[in-house]
Amino acid sequence: MLSKDQIAQRIAKEVKNGQYINLGIGIPTLVANYIPDDMEVVLQSENGLLGIGPFPKEEEVDPDLINAGKQTISMLKGSVLFDSAESFAMIRGGHVHLTILGAMEVSENGDIANWKIPGKMVKGMGGAMDLVASAENIIVAMQHCSKSGESKLLPTCSLPITGVHCVKKIVTDLAVLEVDPKGGFILKERAPGVSVEEIKSKTAGKLIINGGVPEMIL
Repeated sequence: MLSKDQIAQRIAKEVKNGQYINLGIGIPTLVANYIPDDMEVVLQSENGLLGIGPFPKEEEVDPDLINAGKQTISMLKGSVLFDSAESFAMIRGGHVHLTILGAMEVSENGDIANWKIPGKMVKGMGGAMDLVASAENIIVAMQHCSKSGESKLLPTCSLPITGVHCVKKIVTDLAVLEVDPKGGFILKERAPGVSVEEIKSKTAGKLIINGGVPEMIL
């Protein structure tokens, strides 16, 4: 199975030159560490940053520079800071090409639940609803199963929905999957050492397998 860093490393292969990209809290923030040096992309954080670089070394940490998850970050040459109102104007205006989010559940129709667990205190819904409604492409980075071993890839989401019919691709610790517009998870790649049968057994939603499934290359 893939580590969180390996999930981020695989997702970095989906990034295209010239894109503006929003990285959600959790595993998605790690993608910043794996952007190829010869690629020019602009990473955006909804608290008002453009031009995020890799996580800083200990001696380079500036406590005033944080992302939306309150992690300290580095900033690349040409980076800019602005208020959150301007940041959300950028998001809602459709200027983010790719959003990479974590999720608690994804349905086989591309619905995502990632902002609230009923009965637990939530300090706010954050910007996920705006992001999934506005970005051109949504990729989810998450564990395939919950800590209790339950599949997080479901026929329908049981948790409060963040957005509907919006997820295009999912990278988990077991596999890379695409959401079929007609419904279902298309298995595209499997993690090194993980069998198709294991992925089948841990996917509650409809799993579509078209021929042989290659091992992913990191």
